[in-house]
Amino acid sequence: MIIEQLLQNEIKESKRWIEIEKEDSTYKRNLQNRIELINWVLENMKNSDTDICSVIETRMNEIIVKINTTDSIFESDPLDSELRILDWILYQVCSNKIKSLKGYNIK
Repeated sequence: MIIEQLLQNEIKESKRWIEIEKEDSTYKRNLQNRIELINWVLENMKNSDTDICSVIETRMNEIIVKINTTDSIFESDPLDSELRILDWILYQVCSNKIKSLKGYNIK
């Protein structure tokens, strides 16, 4: 399965769970955020000149900086959730690239 199809399936599955979840909850907000982030990645992947792994890593680093400068756990919790979602996306999108680099013994 190509990565775009995998991400599209994740969007469909997340939308399905949003419809099932009746109450406004952290879980539902995380699903909505997941859809937004996956769409953001898919949009960035359309440009073949873009190194999507670097783009995702840059956004993750920006979130880490925000978390580190936040005094409240309540403020950092949504950022942490976003970071976890991006980490999953990074793994899905860039795992083939990482595997190919391991073949060259790059550290």
